[in-house]
Amino acid sequence: MSKNNLGSVIRRDADPQRIAFIGLDIDGRAREHRYGELDAQADALARGLLALGHAPGERIALLGLNSVDYVVALLGIMRAGLVAVPVNVKLPPAQLAFILEDSGATRILGDQDRLVTTPSPAPRHAFGTPDYAALSDPGPFQAVEPGPQDEALLLYTSGSTGRPKGVRLSHASHRWVVDVRRAATPVGDERLLIAAPLYHMNALALVLLALASHATAVLLPQFSARAYLNAIGRYRCTWLTAVPPMIAMMLREQDLVAATDLSSVRVVRMGSAPVSPGLLAQIHRLLPAARVINAYGTTEGGPVVFGPHPQGLAAPAQSVGVPHPQVQVRLVDAQGREVPPGVDGELQLRSAGMMLGYHRRPELSPFTADGYYATGDVFRRDERGFHTFVGRRDDMFVSGGENLYPGDIEKALERHPAIQQASVVPVPDDIKGAKPVAFVVPREGVAAPSEQELKAFSLQHLAAYQHPRRIWFTEALPLTTTQKIDRRALVEQALRHLGAPHDKKESA
Repeated sequence: MSKNNLGSVIRRDADPQRIAFIGLDIDGRAREHRYGELDAQADALARGLLALGHAPGERIALLGLNSVDYVVALLGIMRAGLVAVPVNVKLPPAQLAFILEDSGATRILGDQDRLVTTPSPAPRHAFGTPDYAALSDPGPFQAVEPGPQDEALLLYTSGSTGRPKGVRLSHASHRWVVDVRRAATPVGDERLLIAAPLYHMNALALVLLALASHATAVLLPQFSARAYLNAIGRYRCTWLTAVPPMIAMMLREQDLVAATDLSSVRVVRMGSAPVSPGLLAQIHRLLPAARVINAYGTTEGGPVVFGPHPQGLAAPAQSVGVPHPQVQVRLVDAQGREVPPGVDGELQLRSAGMMLGYHRRPELSPFTADGYYATGDVFRRDERGFHTFVGRRDDMFVSGGENLYPGDIEKALERHPAIQQASVVPVPDDIKGAKPVAFVVPREGVAAPSEQELKAFSLQHLAAYQHPRRIWFTEALPLTTTQKIDRRALVEQALRHLGAPHDKKESA
């Protein structure tokens, strides 16, 4: 078993009878899968794929909801020296077709109902069918030994700013990620709950960590608030990983929250977006025994960036921590100059966990001349070295000459006791160039303020130029396929609202 192949993270010196996954299907039926079983299945698939004549470096696409079959396929592909391409199942047909063609996938494995309509001429095999079972060639297998630059994964970004980009990730970089996370985050005795999609780095990295730690994980096919709550209570999950919209949706299921024993939860790891003070307070009330970790990572730069303070200092509530000792970090201004504490700057990082580059996009390089990855994320650090996420550089907009970050305004709105979530987007303005408007989700069981009352509240915590000029109340915010707030959809909604005669009279 190669120690350098990312597909070989399962420890063969540990108990093969230990439960690796409790896998739930879309109807909630559960099945236990043991480590020895998974290991043998991954070897059999690797043997079978090579027997079909696949050459090292060829790409095999994965198209399906979360499942143990998906995880086994992922491991088998990488063990064979092939490149796994997890594809977002929720993409529209045109983007799906682009990724399958752009990646050069020569075979597709996945769910039956998704493969039927897959726009690709590549051979396809559906999990759970005789055709898929025939791919396997049971027997011992020595995983292919990868070189330092050999790819293990090709993950595509969402394409929110254009066509999706394939992020090339090596065996070496993500074996390093697994090893560093195992040392910093022991999860071997935890029962993890995984519901985020495996085509996204958040869940994919956690599955690899769980396997390398010989932990037991509960794997949901996809996120739903009620299924998530039921899984915590039924399987006594201790470790949750989520993004803020997932937790916010869970909190809205008040009847099930009240009826479910959530006392087993010890850790909640929040990723992809920072948790607001209001949501943090609700999590602490709901899960008083749980430690909440604000995490940060990117597909291109990896999930190992920040960690606890070396002197054990408590992190501010919104902070993601201080730079990990094996990661070089700097904050720079628009001219590339490092900024002092208290000043906003774009995060640049350098570590062994970074991507190799973008697939077939040599014109796109987010690397600086000295090898740092420019994340596009704006942070602020304090005198003690703690870093706090401010917003995406792409989300920042100028209003009347002032730089506005939606996150600052959203945090202020979410301080109101009746507001569960807020999202701020820019709309064009003849005088200011752009102006902020907001969509808010009221908290259930609490009387919602009027728009004017909420505007007045925001002015208690924001500069006048920051306050949202219009605020609309909504039952839920639209989400992208990776469970992030869909700001593009909100801009379109705002423009429709502002097209009404009442709104045309509004002054800047």
